Amino acid sequence: MNALNMAQTAYAASQTPIRTPRGTEYEAFARITHHLKTSDTKGRTGFTALAQAIHQNRQLWTMLAADVADEANGLPQDLRARIFYLAEFTNHHSHLVLNREAGIEPLIEINTAIMRGLRTRAAAA
Repeated sequence: MNALNMAQTAYAASQTPIRTPRGTEYEAFARITHHLKTSDTKGRTGFTALAQAIHQNRQLWTMLAADVADEANGLPQDLRARIFYLAEFTNHHSHLVLNREAGIEPLIEINTAIMRGLRTRAAAA
């Protein structure tokens, strides 16, 4: 490759899309929700995958809870409180799922609702 080709490659437009913070959040929810769904379909043989997916989901919600608990967070107080409550619910319900006392559907439904909200707000912006 000669210098001209290298320069063109270096300064060419990137093929990687630029993501907004909202888009990044959406992608994280989409990836984890997919893991939750696919691991749940495996039944008892997929319990390890289910536990891993629940762990990822808990990590995501823990980060969200920490973010909305920060006074510098720009979201309205009411929305911050609702997100914090969902994080607490998710943590508690995850414990029940891991103890085989509840199904995973509420976790998937919550994540899906959040994804819809992120997509709706992105389209309105």
